[in-house]
Amino acid sequence: MTKQTCQIPVLVWGGGTGGVAAALQAARSGATTLLLTPGPWLGGMVSTAGVCCPDGNELAPWQTGLWGAFLRALYQAEPEGLDQNWVSCFGYRPTTAEGILQNWVRALPNLQWWSDCQVLQVERSGSSVQAVLIQRSDGVHRIACDVVIDGSDRGDLLPLVETPFRLGWEAQELWGEPSAPSAQRLKSEGFFREQPVQSPTWVVMGQLQSNRPSADPDSGFDQNGTPLLLSKPFEQACAAFGLERTINYGRLPGGLVMLNWPLHGNDWHRGLERAFNADPKAEQELMVEMQAHSQFFAEELQRCSAGWLDRGDAFPKGAGSPEPSLAGMPYWREGRRMIGVQTVIEQQLLPQRTGQSIAALPFNEAGELESIAVGNYANDHHYPGPDWPLAPKSCRWGGRWSGTPFCIPYQALVSADLDNLLAADKCFSTSHMANGATRLQPLIFNVGQAAGAAAALSIRLRRPPATLPVRLLQDLLIEEPTAPSGIVPLWDTPWHHPHWHQRQRACLDNPELLDANGCWGGSVEQVSMQPPPQPQQDVWSGTLFPDHNGGYELELVSGRRWPLITLEPELSSWLADQERPTTVELLAVANPWGPWLRGISLHGSSKI
Repeated sequence: MTKQTCQIPVLVWGGGTGGVAAALQAARSGATTLLLTPGPWLGGMVSTAGVCCPDGNELAPWQTGLWGAFLRALYQAEPEGLDQNWVSCFGYRPTTAEGILQNWVRALPNLQWWSDCQVLQVERSGSSVQAVLIQRSDGVHRIACDVVIDGSDRGDLLPLVETPFRLGWEAQELWGEPSAPSAQRLKSEGFFREQPVQSPTWVVMGQLQSNRPSADPDSGFDQNGTPLLLSKPFEQACAAFGLERTINYGRLPGGLVMLNWPLHGNDWHRGLERAFNADPKAEQELMVEMQAHSQFFAEELQRCSAGWLDRGDAFPKGAGSPEPSLAGMPYWREGRRMIGVQTVIEQQLLPQRTGQSIAALPFNEAGELESIAVGNYANDHHYPGPDWPLAPKSCRWGGRWSGTPFCIPYQALVSADLDNLLAADKCFSTSHMANGATRLQPLIFNVGQAAGAAAALSIRLRRPPATLPVRLLQDLLIEEPTAPSGIVPLWDTPWHHPHWHQRQRACLDNPELLDANGCWGGSVEQVSMQPPPQPQQDVWSGTLFPDHNGGYELELVSGRRWPLITLEPELSSWLADQERPTTVELLAVANPWGPWLRGISLHGSSKI
């Protein structure tokens, strides 16, 4: 077996969304970078795993960094638009996402990508990673590196480098997290041994047929009047929403359907310890069981829809999938979590007050804000049985529910044990409870971006990642030429605001400029925040009806009423001021599967 040796400044072990983000940003920041992935695709959750209806960071103020750049590239690449389903404000095909990411990687001459790699060993000397040994088709490679980044979903490098990590539940007594179980429950209840991590899903893609059956799928009967019932273990899957709405939950362009159903659907709950016990045979058995479970779920929906739903062709040859309808990897919601210099816990994600608010900002002992990324997902845990009760962190905003924004501190990406190890995906330092809000695709994009920028800065300054000046890293992220990343949670300042950069920097210099509601508290100039035009937008006229509970409807001349939402702060503020029915003209995009109108801005005589 041939061993080939090379030296690289920044080495990223990837396969996760954060891994490709870290590699892109490290290279864009000037560091020669090598990205290694275990399969032939590189996008992780957003492409390979088929989770193509992203959650979190949906509002315009949080559409920044690589997540925002990715979102705007999707708008250009999907001619049918992204308003396709009701679980998310965005839906796209996995091949579209993977194409965007691969094009970005290929455009960087100082970024190499090696696919189909297997990590054999990680060499450690004292408090530093020295090299990584990998197996490729051409032999074994020893890759020496200055900084190594774990950009995998499950924290693959952590056990290999023999650094401490967390896996599974923590007792409430450890950090006082309001939603965590007590130490006594962890010890006495079998549930916690049987469910060591959040349940993963192996996504399978369906395809809606154009010739929908004349029978209503929600009636539960086929065209001949024969009852159609889901078999065990899926008999309750459609109980809450009906068959048709269950299927349209994850609809994508072209009539593809992401089957990733959490309620008695294709989440997998059994034997998950096999994903973390270093037994390849046991892990392969787990993978086969997960695949079979999801395929059975798809077959049952196909049968009960009377032919309306078929199997989709979404993962072509070369994506690592066993068949075109099955994702190339599972959607891991949780894995090993690095023990960092800081650990994000549930209390750091919760609102400081009711209504529009922000979570507590992370300051260091010098009084400096340490944020390097903003997330806002509400918090969501997947296990069998009833929903796990979680402390609320959402509010009504823009006609819908949205999560309170929170900040990720830089030191949560930095190993407490190793001088040159950074985390870029779900393996960064969080508690088990906080992981339910920090694991989503948009935030992981920007966490990975921060890790990549930090690695490049470490190389340039010749300083270990833990000792980097955080303000310099923050300035690099805000001023990034192709994907400027927001690190201060300003509700009223969308990514396209002409003073976005100035406000981000000003809040770092003077955090009091961010008020208790999460809005800009400095001087305000009258400037246009008109969002850039979107391909599917149109003019909608009618009468706006507020429900006085944070919701809105637009009644058209035809008499049809559409629920109205918005992701834009200027329109949200205007809607909140309306107390009675008002004639209005809007630029909006229709989502018939929501169903809702996604308002973009006021139009014509309605403009303020």
